[in-house]
Amino acid sequence: MYPEFFVAPMRDELTRLGVVEWRSAEDVERGLSADSGTVMVVVNSVCGCAAGRARPGVALALQHGVTPGVVATVFAGADIEATETARSYFTGYPPSSPAVAILRNGQLIYMMERHQIENQEAHAIAGQLTAAFDEHCAKAVAG
Repeated sequence: MYPEFFVAPMRDELTRLGVVEWRSAEDVERGLSADSGTVMVVVNSVCGCAAGRARPGVALALQHGVTPGVVATVFAGADIEATETARSYFTGYPPSSPAVAILRNGQLIYMMERHQIENQEAHAIAGQLTAAFDEHCAKAVAG
């Protein structure tokens, strides 16, 4: 487990954007309940692709006009139980960090794994996330 003084600046990169930290299994369970709506979970990490690609990509994506109702984060290697609990919702995907998942009412509807993050720049990651937001988070307009 990483010491808190080491991961605190990396946590701050997301929390200063309004991303909610889930630091316990209970936080994750509450946040991903059956009536939670659309939630994006960022699995944060100390690796270089989290620093140079994932966190900046998420920051850019969150400037989009359509975003999930809740954006939360767990920190791999620091919030062990929270991360394991979040990953238990990522059905069909092996553990990956960094990673970004979008769930609706506790059901996985979109997943971006590490191998998709480490080979792209932040703007490309943001583009994929905003496309996922448009597809999965936009509210239907009666017409």
